[in-house]
Amino acid sequence: MATLVWLILLIPLAGVVANLALAKVLPKRTAGWLATAAVGVSFALAVVLFMQARGALKEHAFVTDPLYTWVLIDTLYVPIQLLVDQLSLLMVLVVTGVGFLIHVYSNGYMAHDEGIRRYFVYLNLFVFSMLLLVLGANYVLLFTGWELVGLCSYLLISFWYTDPKNAAAGRKAFIVNRIGDFGFALGVFLIWTTFGSLVYTDVFEAAGTATPATLTLITLLLFVGATGKSAQLPLYVWLPDAMAGPTPVSALIHAATMVTAGVYMIARSHALYAAAPTTPLVVATIGALTAIFAASIAITQLDIKKVLAYSTVSQLGYMFLAVGVGAYVSAIFHLFTHAFFKALLFLGSGSVIHSMEHAAHETGEHIDPQDMRHMGGLLKRMPQTGWTFLIGAAALAGLPLTSGFFSKDEILAQTFFGGHTLLYIVGAVTAFLTAFYSFRQFFMVFTGEPRSKAAEHAHESPAVMTVPLMVLAVFALGAGLVFGLPLENGAIHHWLEPVFHDVLEHHEGGNPMFLLVISSVIALAGAGLAYAIYVLRAADPEALVARFAPLYRLSYNKFYVDELYGALFVRPFFALAAFLAFVVDKLVIDGAVNGVATILRLGSIVLRRLQMGYARAYALTMALGVLILVAYFLSGGF
Repeated sequence: MATLVWLILLIPLAGVVANLALAKVLPKRTAGWLATAAVGVSFALAVVLFMQARGALKEHAFVTDPLYTWVLIDTLYVPIQLLVDQLSLLMVLVVTGVGFLIHVYSNGYMAHDEGIRRYFVYLNLFVFSMLLLVLGANYVLLFTGWELVGLCSYLLISFWYTDPKNAAAGRKAFIVNRIGDFGFALGVFLIWTTFGSLVYTDVFEAAGTATPATLTLITLLLFVGATGKSAQLPLYVWLPDAMAGPTPVSALIHAATMVTAGVYMIARSHALYAAAPTTPLVVATIGALTAIFAASIAITQLDIKKVLAYSTVSQLGYMFLAVGVGAYVSAIFHLFTHAFFKALLFLGSGSVIHSMEHAAHETGEHIDPQDMRHMGGLLKRMPQTGWTFLIGAAALAGLPLTSGFFSKDEILAQTFFGGHTLLYIVGAVTAFLTAFYSFRQFFMVFTGEPRSKAAEHAHESPAVMTVPLMVLAVFALGAGLVFGLPLENGAIHHWLEPVFHDVLEHHEGGNPMFLLVISSVIALAGAGLAYAIYVLRAADPEALVARFAPLYRLSYNKFYVDELYGALFVRPFFALAAFLAFVVDKLVIDGAVNGVATILRLGSIVLRRLQMGYARAYALTMALGVLILVAYFLSGGF
């Protein structure tokens, strides 16, 4: 089993090395399939490991022998060691499985891009980094993977770096994540000073020995890192801009894997969070506020990827709401289902954009291929993309029997029965908004009449792009039925029970079926409202925009948060940097250095006139010196 674990981790890294080493030998298109094969083999080995580990993990988690000792300073011991339990193995299956499908899709989407080899090197490196994050057996390895996925995110978001917009988006993601990571690093330092170890088993066993204040501070610092990596208030602003990168990147990094790292970290550290008296409520509150805030922005966006970006922020808020109320299994269940339907939606949007770009090029039409106002009627022209996109939208909206329905309902139920009524109401309102913007997007893109020449001439994407959509659609539709039933006691609950046995959530009183009905009504109502407005045209969308113009502008302009951050932080920082560069550095520091040089240069000009080589000048100088000394003596100088 140990060999399999190491192979799963290292094969994607081997794909990186192979593509770099064979760059001058392999054709560019071959580089993509080599990278895809590496992730595919890793996924196949993960399935084999899952089959082998099902029985063994019922007793205890499996920890590999240390590959070597990374750090040994006094009592600080950090081994290179991997942990396999139900949680990490589930994450490995998601990362490699969804990652493999996205690699396959990318071979079609990026087929004509000049930087395809570089793209797949970054993609393989990301998969390796994410696997290190979820398999590491201590906080140092987790933090190493955490930082590497941040680096890969920067490289992939700014992949088309010659475009200033893309380069700026990459920098924004990198800087905002560094803010969160600073808090995360402080939390890791405090774990070491409190428990004397950074190995999970040591830290969690000793969690009860720390004071409540210390545990609160540790968990809050770790949560600061999670708000950056998983795009929660107030550090969510990087993720919508990250849509500047290639669409498969959005699917892999910003929907299915990287942004869930914060949820995974808190679930992994549940022993610390469960013992902290204040932090869980903070986490739940931030999660609920993020969910409704991002959903209220998504309802007015016109860029097909921006809708999904804010949807991701909102759904991550649901996951943090879940871990905050102690529903760790429900959080991981929603993470699991979200990986499928959100990857499906992003790849579906990529298929639409790909087709619109080609059609616009063929017709000579100059339009934004991501603007939904230029689409319409694409279901007839792109049936495979359209029907799979509908399944993804239904799962995101939480329509009955879809995967999102089961996982989202569990979160709302656990919140309600945990006594968090206000948070439940926020979650329920968010569910309505989610259903509305999900189907608003589908109806604008795929129904009605084409609203541009490009939409009229759009055609289905190649099989290399549509087959992954179909596979993801199967999981987006059926994962809840297969893994979530019976309610609160399905296969995924039994699988994760050994990890969270000490903090398992339970319903106390009430009838979960009653909440299930409420969730169904909310989802159907949101979808029905979108249908009434955008299909039946019961109300003119433009008239509604005019009627609620102030609210619409607030939502469409993302509540001016970027402008607020620009005024409070970005512009003052640039002003300070300009002052330091042009005043302190140029005038003071450079001025001092250059001033010394100028004084010496002028002094040398004066002094060299005393060294002319004429004997009479030297005699005159000596005579003047003697006269000065005589005058000094006569004046009583001594």
